[in-house]
Amino acid sequence: MAASNIVPIEPPGIFLKVELEERGWSQRDLAFILGQTEQQLNTLLSGKRGITPDMARLLGDAFDVHPQFFLNLQAQYDLQNAKEPDPAVRTRAHLQALFPIREMIRRGWIQDGEASLLELQMNRFSEAANDREFTQIAFAAKKTHYDETPSHQMAWVYRVRQLSREMSVTEFSNEALKNALPKLRSLMVDPELIAEVPAILAECGVRFVIVEVLPGAKIDGVCTWLDDNSPVIGMSTLYDRVDNFWFVLRHEIEHILQGDGKQTIGIIDHLSGEGLSAGEAESDIERIANDAAADFCVSKQKMDSFYLRKNPYFSERDVIGFAALMGVHPGIVVGQLQRRMKRHDYLRKYQVPIRKYLVTSTMADGWGHSVRAEL
Repeated sequence: MAASNIVPIEPPGIFLKVELEERGWSQRDLAFILGQTEQQLNTLLSGKRGITPDMARLLGDAFDVHPQFFLNLQAQYDLQNAKEPDPAVRTRAHLQALFPIREMIRRGWIQDGEASLLELQMNRFSEAANDREFTQIAFAAKKTHYDETPSHQMAWVYRVRQLSREMSVTEFSNEALKNALPKLRSLMVDPELIAEVPAILAECGVRFVIVEVLPGAKIDGVCTWLDDNSPVIGMSTLYDRVDNFWFVLRHEIEHILQGDGKQTIGIIDHLSGEGLSAGEAESDIERIANDAAADFCVSKQKMDSFYLRKNPYFSERDVIGFAALMGVHPGIVVGQLQRRMKRHDYLRKYQVPIRKYLVTSTMADGWGHSVRAEL
């Protein structure tokens, strides 16, 4: 290793000795000026005692120099002689800047340990190509912002991918997935039947994973591909409601049918329900997926007809009757009416929770339970 070119910084007391010589003062003279004993001053001049803020003010008056000058001398000397920091500090800072490491440890996605172990785990978790390069996988995700993908949302996508690799499904068939849509549609009458969804998707070669979002993340679902023939649907059930589930699921299925997300990074659209931002621009890809999802839940033509006939007075009886006619749970009709009416409180009792039916029938991570998965 080449010798360092850094010149060692002398203790501030050495500077004081040089200044005394320049002025023709003795140590006793300076002690007199400062109002201190020679013994007190000796420890300062020998470097055994540092310059405190009080002493800096005294020396400033004595030598007619700003006190900060002496504090700077002391700070530079102290910094030079400070212990070398643990290299792990820089590594942990680098990792935390990329991903919410602490929260990931709490959730059991990675294990706490030495910095080198954390870095190795994160390289594997994030599918990194090498030690300092974290890849961005291609995915089509439903979330709030178009202009960025925050780290806690990317971490969520990586977790979906990680868990999906633990699953075994049949070979993917686009035709089989299309043919499964009527069977999936028949389950919409009863929330408990949602438990059958993961198995139906697996028969088509689609992996289905449920992962709780990290704090602050706003993401409903994701369509991602492990390779060109291995699609994955990840859902967060952020809005744990029957209408939201079916809309998001059908939306992600359409992404798969269209082959979205194989090559493009961050094909993103709005949240459903209360998170839907009226007036935001939609890409053609997202518009296709949204239209497919809405029509799957309730035929747009029939929904338009019902709305025009009953608007502005929608009785509970009317809603239940129309839902029965459409062969869906009333909560699905309620969800569409809420968006049209911009009244998210309307008949909310029918928007029943569904997560409890999913966590026992598919790979599910979160809500107090962590899945062990290989990195």
